[in-house]
Formats: sequence, structure tokens, C-alpha cells
Amino acid sequence: MKKSLIALAVLAASGAAMAQSSVTIYGIADVWFGTVKTNNGTSSLTQTKLDSGGVNGSRWGLKGSEDLGGGLKANFQLEQGFDMDSGKGGTTSIAGVDTAAAFSRQSWVGLSGDFGAVKLGRTPTPFDDINGASNAVFDSALSATKDVFLSTGYTVRPNNTLFYQAPTFGGFSGAISYSLGEDKTASTSATSTTSMNLTYAAGPLAVQFGYQVQDIVNATATSADLKYTRLGASYNFGVATLKASYGAVDNVGNVNGADTSEYQIGVDFPVSSALTLSGSIAKSDDNAKAGDAERTGYALGAKYDLSKRTFVYGGYRHAKTDNVTAADTKTDVFAVGVQHRF
Repeated sequence: MKKSLIALAVLAASGAAMAQSSVTIYGIADVWFGTVKTNNGTSSLTQTKLDSGGVNGSRWGLKGSEDLGGGLKANFQLEQGFDMDSGKGGTTSIAGVDTAAAFSRQSWVGLSGDFGAVKLGRTPTPFDDINGASNAVFDSALSATKDVFLSTGYTVRPNNTLFYQAPTFGGFSGAISYSLGEDKTASTSATSTTSMNLTYAAGPLAVQFGYQVQDIVNATATSADLKYTRLGASYNFGVATLKASYGAVDNVGNVNGADTSEYQIGVDFPVSSALTLSGSIAKSDDNAKAGDAERTGYALGAKYDLSKRTFVYGGYRHAKTDNVTAADTKTDVFAVGVQHRF
């Protein structure tokens, strides 16, 4: 009888421990089909493509948490990107991604509670968390900012990151991170990446601000650290949601005096509970020492929800670059795709 009671007690304790912990396998499978036409000023090329990540990058991952009591939790996340069209792991299309890493998108462990959340490892920066929040046409490969904004060229997921996310108070929140380059030598100082955001969301209004500084090795009179700025806002009028964003890059190409200013405005129009139409225009101007350039783009897209986890999408995007010292270039993209989340 005593042995039976002991066994029951062990099972009960084990069940309670398991109930306080959870691990989830999740992922996104996103693929699109279409044509990409490019013109470099002297010749044009049209490609028919089947490609991965039209709206979101395809990925799979593991995430979990353990309840430590008193509102404190231990959390972790491991995430790897992959290409739907080839099955290859990783991706070469995103800045700061090491395709040789087993979990190139995210690999971190941390704690969360009333104080907010801390992550240690490899994780998207606070700047990346808000980068596309107010970008119309679903912040996708069909958005007008694609091939127009230079401020999307920041390092997305630096290694060796200490990340803090503040709790939300009255709609306001924020985050800050510091990433160690760990590349100090006897003759050069270590690089680093510092990133932060401030956000507000209440009712129909949402506002996001982000700033990121990427140190380069031993900045000189002819080179400087890269600095990225993003300001975005959206307002839901009920019949439609207006979206706008501003971006800036200081020291494009690590050259003092070279900078870029960028703007995007668009609208999401829900036709029904399942169908959303979206359109936007974008413009970017720079004064790079190699020659000024002006980039413009516009886009139209549609998304139809087949279920809570699956939707189809399609659209058209046009981008043009007017160069002072080189031939003008153009890009036109027609695409349809499907995304499933699991």
C-alpha cells in the first residue's frame, strides 16, 4: 500500500512539473510563383521563378517556457530558415544571417516576468521588430519599399546579443539590445551593434520608432559607423487602415557624408473578413559620394484567408532607380503565392 502511495505521489509530481513546462514545434511554409523583369538601362531580362518567402521567410523552430513560480518564466527559442523551392536550410537574402548555423534565425534562452523579458543569444534586434510594422502590401516581397529602401539593409540578427524587452504600460513599450562583435585583435577594437525601439499601440493608432548603430572596425576620417532610423505609424479608420513609414541611413557604405532619406505611404482595405487589398508608394533619395540616386516604387497586392493558418496572395510591384553617374534601372514583379503556418 505504501509503495502504491509513493508511486502515485511521484506520478502526480511529474504531471505537475510537465504542466508547468511546454515545448512547441512551429513553422511557416511560404512560396510564390511569378515573373521578375529587370532592365539595367542597356538590356532587359525576364525570369520565371518559383521562390521562397513571398510574405514571410519560410522557417521551422522550437520554442518553450517553464513556469518558475512567482510570475517568473524561463524561455528559449531555436529557429532555422529554409527555402521552399529547394529545401536548402538557411537563406542568403537577409543581412546578418549565417547560413552555416544550425539555427541561423534565432537561438536564445532567457527569463520573463513582471519586469519584462531578457534574451541571451542570437535574436532579431529591436529595430527589426518594428521595421515593417507600418509597411503596406503585407510587408512582403511585393511591397513598394522592396528595391527602394536602403534602410532595410541593416544587420537583422547579430550574434552574441543581450536583449531586454520592457513590459507594456498604457500602450507604451520598448526594447534595447547590445550585440558583442567579439572580434577584438591586438591592433583593432571590437565591433558592436546597439539597437532600440519605442512603440505605442492603443485603439486604432499604432506608432513605432527604431534606431540601430553598427560599429565598424576603427572608424576613420573617411569612414564611419552605420546608423539606421525608422519611424512608422498606422491608423485604422474601420473601412481602411492607413500606413506610413520613414527611414534613414547615415553613412551609407561606411562613408562619411553619404546618407539616405526614405518615405512610404499605403493603405490596407478589407473587402471582407477574408479578403484584403493593399497598395503603397515609396521613395528614397541619397547623396552618396559615388553619385546621387533617386529610387521610386509602387505596389498593389491582395491576400485571401483560406483559414486561420493558410492564405493565398498575389500582386504587382514596380521599382525604378534614377542614377546620376550610371544608367537608370527598373524592376517589375508579378507574383502569386501561398503561405501555411503550423
